[in-house]
Amino acid sequence: MTLTAPETAAPAEPAAPGRPRSSLTRRLVPYGYLSPTVLLIVVLMVVPIVMVIGYSFRDNVIVQDNSVFAGLVNYTKVLTDPDFLVAMKNTAIFISVSTAAHLVLGLAFAMMLNTNLLSGVTKAVFRIVYILPWLFTIAVIAVIWRLLLDPSGVVNYVLQTLGFVHEGVDWLGSPTTALWAVTFANIWSGYPFFMISLLAGLQGISADLYEAAAVDGTNWLQRFVHVTLPQLRPVIISMAVLDLIWTSQQFALIWMMTGGGPLNSTEMLSTYTYKQAFSEYEFATASAAAVVVLLITMVLAFFYVRSQRER
Repeated sequence: MTLTAPETAAPAEPAAPGRPRSSLTRRLVPYGYLSPTVLLIVVLMVVPIVMVIGYSFRDNVIVQDNSVFAGLVNYTKVLTDPDFLVAMKNTAIFISVSTAAHLVLGLAFAMMLNTNLLSGVTKAVFRIVYILPWLFTIAVIAVIWRLLLDPSGVVNYVLQTLGFVHEGVDWLGSPTTALWAVTFANIWSGYPFFMISLLAGLQGISADLYEAAAVDGTNWLQRFVHVTLPQLRPVIISMAVLDLIWTSQQFALIWMMTGGGPLNSTEMLSTYTYKQAFSEYEFATASAAAVVVLLITMVLAFFYVRSQRER
């Protein structure tokens, strides 16, 4: 009978240098990488929002040391202010008309640039022309449209030449036309973003779907309704909700073109809040108005997140 030596266990390999030695350390490593970004978000977003919410429930804030708790007084003051209600109505008209026009113009131009009826050179020229409004800053756009809409500007000259008006119209100085004038300027400056996004969506639709629909005997309108629109539905919903959020925050264009006038005809929630804070020095009231705008934006953001989940 032969005796064999018992097998000895192989010595454990030393841990690789730099590798976390415990599961707790491994779990904490991702948070270490995220900590700078989280710190910036807290300092630049969470803290200011919390401060503004706190200001909205107090009186005599910022300008005086003896701020006192006021409860819902500031919200009652804002929600019953006729100027705030006018700003709410103007903002609703401004964002709804702008978003609808952005969608229609963006889809129309995107389909034109996606057609095979135009040559490559023609498409390139049109793309440059259509995207130009998106290249300008808001300040440049405001100056351009103030000059164009001046009573002696190009718009009135063209309309007088064609016989539509007999004298120059003060588009930005009249309460009946100022809101539509700034809305038109906002439409002109914003439709290229819709156009680019929808063009990308159109180019992602398989040609097999159109070929199958053509074999079934459908015309171009039926293919547009039953093929193009359903395929673009996620993009359209996402872009529409985003545009509602962005347009509701529009301030620079309105402020530089009309300042909210004349007679509050172009007053928006953003300009109303700005005036309360830096013209009237009513920071508590401005904070309450800002919280109302925040709540409206959060509702829109909820629908955007929901649409993204459905995708």
